[in-house]
Amino acid sequence: MKIQDACAVVTGGASGLGHAVAGHLTTHGGKVVIFDVQEGPGRAAAAALGANAGFTRCDVTSEAEVNAAMQAAHEHMGGLNLLVNCAGVVGAGRMLGKSGPMAGEFFTRVIHINLIGTFLCDKAAAAIMQNNPAGVDGERGLLIHTSSVAAFEGQIGQAAYSATKAAVAGMTLPIARELARVGIRCVAIAPGIFQTPMMDGMPKDVQDSLAAQVPFPARLGRPEEFAQLVASVLEIRMLNGETIRLDGAIRMQPK
Repeated sequence: MKIQDACAVVTGGASGLGHAVAGHLTTHGGKVVIFDVQEGPGRAAAAALGANAGFTRCDVTSEAEVNAAMQAAHEHMGGLNLLVNCAGVVGAGRMLGKSGPMAGEFFTRVIHINLIGTFLCDKAAAAIMQNNPAGVDGERGLLIHTSSVAAFEGQIGQAAYSATKAAVAGMTLPIARELARVGIRCVAIAPGIFQTPMMDGMPKDVQDSLAAQVPFPARLGRPEEFAQLVASVLEIRMLNGETIRLDGAIRMQPK
């Protein structure tokens, strides 16, 4: 699939990695609808990207909202062949914190957004993509998951986050195998430490310390590099059922 032929939904596209993906796709001729719960920033982001971008407010934990938003995006763009799941929360917190054990509701909320939200978007998109005309090799669409290096080297305080990111990586292969019959691929990307709005809120010395942990290049990842990998996955059909680390060879320490 060529990037200029992309009709994409990008969840969490109002900022961070999702916004970079939306920008990269529209810059190269693709169409994008951003899903986000941040209505103001989402509309502003879509407006800044131009005529090939749209916005729909969508809570990815709501099955009804996801189904309706996905259908609306399909109609708006005149097609749907790419879903990039970037919506998520960090959900940092110790199981046994200073104020007591972690509330079960907190853990559940992280699962609902990061994991169940990804699944709900996957199935809604795949239900539409399966009816696309078959392209080269019979391809009809692509689902991209955002995992994390925390799926493999979760740090102290990341039990909830790591569990969801490991699960997102874990369901990538089964989904790819199931959807192979209709020509829909599924690939996960596991970024390391990236320069996102969450990172911008940290003190400069903390950012420098994190960057110094990356073997090479010794810096934070750039959102546009994540977007470039999305574009590569889109165009290389043999990439399927895989989780790709994008991390500068970092291996996270316990804390």
